[in-house]
Amino acid sequence: MSGDATTGGMPLELWGGVECTVNRTGDHYRDQTKLSGHEERLSDLDLFADLGVKALRYPILWERTMPDPAAAPDWRWPDARLHRMRALGIRPIAGLVHHGSGPRHTSLLDDGFATGLGHYAGLVAARYPWVAAWTPVNEPLTTARFAALYGHWYPHAQDARAFWCALLNQIDGTRAAMRAIRRINPAARLIQTEDIGHTSATAPLEQQAAFDNVRRWASWDLLFGRVTPDHPLHGALARMGLGDRLRRIAYDPCPPDVIGVNHYLTSDRFLDHRLDRYPARLHGGNGTVAYADTEAVRAVRAQPPGLAGALRDSWQRYGVPIAVTEVHNGSTRDEQLRWAAEGWDMAVALRAEGVDVRAVTAWSLLGSHGWNTLLTGEGKYEPGVFDLATGTPQPTALAELWRGLPHGALRHPVADEPGWWRRPERLLYARPDTVPTMAVEDGPMLAILGGGEVANAFARVCVLRGLRHVVLTDRAWDGELDGHPSDGGTIWGVIDLTGRTCCMASGDEDGMVRHAGSTLGDAQSMAVLRLSAHGGLLRCDTDFVNAQIDMLIDSDRTCAWRRGGGSINAADEPDGPRQSVVRR
Repeated sequence: MSGDATTGGMPLELWGGVECTVNRTGDHYRDQTKLSGHEERLSDLDLFADLGVKALRYPILWERTMPDPAAAPDWRWPDARLHRMRALGIRPIAGLVHHGSGPRHTSLLDDGFATGLGHYAGLVAARYPWVAAWTPVNEPLTTARFAALYGHWYPHAQDARAFWCALLNQIDGTRAAMRAIRRINPAARLIQTEDIGHTSATAPLEQQAAFDNVRRWASWDLLFGRVTPDHPLHGALARMGLGDRLRRIAYDPCPPDVIGVNHYLTSDRFLDHRLDRYPARLHGGNGTVAYADTEAVRAVRAQPPGLAGALRDSWQRYGVPIAVTEVHNGSTRDEQLRWAAEGWDMAVALRAEGVDVRAVTAWSLLGSHGWNTLLTGEGKYEPGVFDLATGTPQPTALAELWRGLPHGALRHPVADEPGWWRRPERLLYARPDTVPTMAVEDGPMLAILGGGEVANAFARVCVLRGLRHVVLTDRAWDGELDGHPSDGGTIWGVIDLTGRTCCMASGDEDGMVRHAGSTLGDAQSMAVLRLSAHGGLLRCDTDFVNAQIDMLIDSDRTCAWRRGGGSINAADEPDGPRQSVVRR
C-alpha cells in the first residue's frame, strides 16, 4: 500500500504483539508468557514472521529478567528471542513493564519504583543497544486504575490519591527509563501505549463523564509536559500534595515519538443514573451519585466514537505519529475477522484524511488467558491469531487475513459482514420495540445440510453471528440451489449434518461438490465440515455450535473459499467450546 504526504510516503505497516502481561494479585504472579507456552517455543517467532509483521511488541519484563535486585539479570530468554527476531528482520518494540507492579521488592506505590525501573532499563539498553523502539510501561493509566483505584491488582489500593501516585510513579519510571536508554542509544524512540475511549452519560452524570474524558489523556498529557497549573487536572492533584511532582515532570517532559492507541469494543463507556435498567454487576458510583457503568456500544443508540474517534482525537490533541498498538476482539472467529479488518480499513481511511497513522498491530497473537476475570482468576482462554487449544499454535483465519491486509488481498466472506457492534442487536439495554430487524442481503452464504433440531440450532447461531446462511432439508436438496443464492452469490462453506455429502477433490471429474444429485458449488470455492451422531458429535448447545462454525472458518488456513476446497471430519478435530469473551 502506498504512503502519502502525511506519512512521508511510508506504507501502513503491520505490527504484531503477544499478550505478555505479568500482573500480581496478592502474592501470586500471573505470567501470560508461561500460560501461552511461548516461554518454551522459540519457533513462535517464525510463525509471526510468516505473517509479514515488520515490528513486534515484545516483553523484556523487569519481573521476569531481574526479579532480585541483588542478582544480575538473567538474559538467556531474551537473548535467544531478540537475536532470532533480528535474524528474521523483525524490529522489536521492547516492553519492560506490562500491567505489572515490578518485582516483589517494589510496587506501583513505592517511591523507588521509578529509580528501579530506570536502572533496569539502562541494563537492557546496554545489552541490546541496537533496539530502537521502547514501551517502558504499557498502559500506565489503565494499570493504575486496576491496581490502585479498583483494587483488582497489587497493591490493591482503592482511593484517588493512590491511583494518581501509581500513575505518576509509572510516568516517572518511563522518563527514567528513556533517559537511561538514550544514554546508550540517543535515537531510541518512545512508543507510549494507552487504552483510550470516550465516556458519555445521562444528564445527571455529565460532570462525571467530562472528568473521565479529561482523565483519559493523563498519561500522554503528563509525558508531553502539559499538566501545568492551567490544566484541568492540576488543581485536584496539587490539593493531594502532588504539585511538586507535576512541576518536575512538566519541566523535564518525555514526549512520545509515537502515540500507541489501544482501543477495544468496551473502551467507550456510558454512565446512566437509571440503575433499574441494568444488572447489579454494572452498578457503581463516585461516592456522590450512584450509576451504571457499561459499554456505550451496548446502551447508546447513536454509534459511539469508536476506534476512529480515538485516532482522530489523539491526532488533533498531539499531532505526532500514531500506531494502533492493539487490535483484538475476544469473540467468535467471524467477529474477530470483522474487527481486525475494520481496524485496518479505519487506519487506511484516516491516513487519507491526513491523520498520520503509521501501523496497525495484530494483538494477542497467541491469545490470552483469564481476561474475563480481569486477570484475578483462572478464567478462560481466548484464541488470537493463533489458537492454542491443541497445545501448539494453530493458525486461525485471522492469520490469513492479517497476512493479506497490507497487500489488499481478498478476504474471507464473513469478514465483509457487519460486526455485532454495527448491528441492531448490539443494544442490550434498549427496549425491544426500538430495535429494528436486520435485513438479510445477498452475498456469500453458509449452507446447512439437514433438518431437525441440530440444523435449527446452527441456523439460530448464524443469525446471532450475522452469518448469511441457507438451510437445506432432505426434501429441498434437489434443485434448491438453482438460482439461490442470487446472481453473483456463492456458498463459501457447508455444514453437513447428513453424513451423505460426497466432496470430490479439485480435479476429480468436474470438481463439483454434489449432494443427492444437486450441485452445491465448485469444490475450489468452499470448505465442508461433516458432523454425524457417531461419537456424540451432534449437539445443539451454543458453545458446541459456535466451535464448529469457528472450525469451518479456520478449516483451510489458505482460505478454502478462494484458493482451494477442503473438507474436515469433525471426529478428527477438537470439539470443545472455543467461544471467548470480550477483553475489557
